[in-house]
Amino acid sequence: MNGIGLISVNRQPAIASRFHTLVVQPTSFCNLDCTYCYLPDRRSIRLMSDAVARACAESIAQQNSSHPVSVVWHGGEPTATPTETFQRLLTPFEDLRRDGRLRHEIQTNGTLINQRWCDLLATHDFEIGISIDGPGTLNGNRLDRAGKATTARTMRGIQALVDNGLTYSVICVVTPETIDHADDLVEFFASLPGCESVGFNIEEQEGADRLPVSEEAAYWFWHQIVRYRLAGSPLRIRDVDRLADYLAATRAGLVDHVPYEPIPTVSHDGQVVLLSPELLGIKDPRYADFIAGNVLHEPVGDMLAHASELRYVTEFVTALNDCADRCDFYDFCRGAQAGNRYFEHGTFTPRETAYCRTTRQALICAAADHLTLQGGPS
Repeated sequence: MNGIGLISVNRQPAIASRFHTLVVQPTSFCNLDCTYCYLPDRRSIRLMSDAVARACAESIAQQNSSHPVSVVWHGGEPTATPTETFQRLLTPFEDLRRDGRLRHEIQTNGTLINQRWCDLLATHDFEIGISIDGPGTLNGNRLDRAGKATTARTMRGIQALVDNGLTYSVICVVTPETIDHADDLVEFFASLPGCESVGFNIEEQEGADRLPVSEEAAYWFWHQIVRYRLAGSPLRIRDVDRLADYLAATRAGLVDHVPYEPIPTVSHDGQVVLLSPELLGIKDPRYADFIAGNVLHEPVGDMLAHASELRYVTEFVTALNDCADRCDFYDFCRGAQAGNRYFEHGTFTPRETAYCRTTRQALICAAADHLTLQGGPS
């Protein structure tokens, strides 16, 4: 059969043989020093070469897929790349973009966005994601390298997008310091000009020495978020929308048990990790640093075809099938993310993670309690 060659309990490939998202790292450098950041190489000023960008485009071109690939420019901070360099990196993808075979996305802290960046993003029809955790002190974990607040700089970047008619979505990391401020967060994001939606990421355990968000606090956070949506808040909330889409598909009998979607991620020098972008740059000899290969020497599709040779992939598939067999939440969440399993447990074999409980299970329980008018933890 095509693909990884690992079979799930229902005799389907446990991991898809094609990718619909390709994360690319134009630079590992970031101009911020967020307190919860886990990236090991964020001080290293290294840029992706034109050759690596061409190889990424070739990997997409060789893939026989009816769905466009989302090329997600991540980091580090992608806008720390000089705009002239970034423009060169985009060139190999242009024919594919014009043919509708890919679309570009970027996730940025927004502090470096200026008119040149707005022109570039508009020309290549980027979907833009801004990382900001709320207003004022609620954004207090997002500091620069001098320990200074960055909210005003991000807001200037947002205003530049708005002035150029560009819309964006937001990713907000919800931390122990902000978990009790759901009302303030929703009101802030609802008031942001040009903001199309917000996704709330409960802070995950990914190497930073910080206390985790409790399951009870996560439940009440999602309880407030769902309450806002049921009350008619116009703000689109990614997490609630995903749950609503799942419930609608379930009622219509359209839930499809598709294989797990890999998220291959390419470093500035062409190294590729599979399953989870968070594994890029992490050193662990037990797992050969998670490297599946180098895109300069092998297309990403070929790496997926022999991914069963990678220890971390086989461990993850085993755990994923355990989820499918034993977890009541599996149909919605599709299994804990690979990175969360590793950072929480140092291995990929555990079935459940704190991420499962605070991000997926707590959301479902909060929504169910609203819908059944119980109004409290079940």
